[in-house]
Amino acid sequence: MSDPKVSEAVAKLYNTYPFPPEPLLDEPPPGYNWRWNWQAAYNFCTGQKPTKNDIRVLDAGCGSGVSTEYLVHLNPEAHVVGIDLSEGTLAVAKERCKRSGATRAEFYHLSLFDADQLEGEFDLINSVGVLHHTADPIRGIQALANKLAPGGLLHIFVYGELGRWEIRLMQEAIALLQGDKRGDYVDGVKIGREIFANLPETNALRRRETERWAAENQQDACFADMYVHPQELNYNVNTLFELIDASGLEFLGFSNPQVWDLNRLIGKAPDLSARSQHLTERQRYRLIEVLDPQTISHYEFFLVRPPLEKKTWQVDAELLRAIPEPSPCIYGWRDSAHFFDYNYQLVKISESAWKFLLATDDNQNKGQTVAQILESVEATLEDVRSLQQQQIILLTPQ
Repeated sequence: MSDPKVSEAVAKLYNTYPFPPEPLLDEPPPGYNWRWNWQAAYNFCTGQKPTKNDIRVLDAGCGSGVSTEYLVHLNPEAHVVGIDLSEGTLAVAKERCKRSGATRAEFYHLSLFDADQLEGEFDLINSVGVLHHTADPIRGIQALANKLAPGGLLHIFVYGELGRWEIRLMQEAIALLQGDKRGDYVDGVKIGREIFANLPETNALRRRETERWAAENQQDACFADMYVHPQELNYNVNTLFELIDASGLEFLGFSNPQVWDLNRLIGKAPDLSARSQHLTERQRYRLIEVLDPQTISHYEFFLVRPPLEKKTWQVDAELLRAIPEPSPCIYGWRDSAHFFDYNYQLVKISESAWKFLLATDDNQNKGQTVAQILESVEATLEDVRSLQQQQIILLTPQ
């Protein structure tokens, strides 16, 4: 069960340091996060464009509204609801969305465990950096699962233990030095910064902070969230899937799949790759994190309440009948075949694929099929498949 004392302590932290501390803007936020764009997220999970865009979205543990604001602006037909247990942070979220014109957001002072008090179900639930700060993550994920509509997507982000070893040690060091003042988060930040300033430059904790975390920890809110949080649970692959299995939902995959590609670690060793074939999917994930622990500081993934239809587009006839359009989360592609993809990574596609991509932009008001576009563009079905597999175009089945 949830522990009121834990919830009270967590609320106190975020009332002291509203998080995330991004500045409030009088305009929509810059750029995009494709995980918060319904069309891009649905395409990532299913291989096709969603059939509806007038969806209901829940930002569960919305904090200061950074994600909520994006969810509103990136999904112009959606109704967005944000919940959080910190009244101070919710006040920042409301002001943020008001100033940027994200007027379709509603906010409620509720914890994850109180999600059942909200009306109806949601097509997309976003819960980033929240479950690991609750006293009962399993009950928390079950509460969210109960609000997910059939075919709906749940996007989760939780911490990984192997890639955060130094953070756990510093948290303990600060707590030891605080003693009875533990829970005074301003004092905790002061002590933590003093420790880092005085540790030898060769110290492993200081080096990790300097090399990996110092840039984001310049702001006290970030430092406090990382080092003096009153409640934190870190996962490994095994405990992560215990959490996922308890949700009753289906695991769709990690939303950073490039990290979870075993070939990047042992792909040049045919014997090792062959030996890995007998492993289950979860065992391969575990092998990746034990071989590359410093990379796995968190897990971000999608779950679904079935049924959910998926498309692979391996049948030529199906692909030829599909209607293509550019992904809403690519940037700079109209000027060059070298541009930023949905994940803000630079990609370079072939000239023929680029010409097809340009044609899909012109196609958005015409509704032409892949076959019809290929009649006027010198491209191949493999170009089309490549664009789809790289999340550069969305396809609507016909």
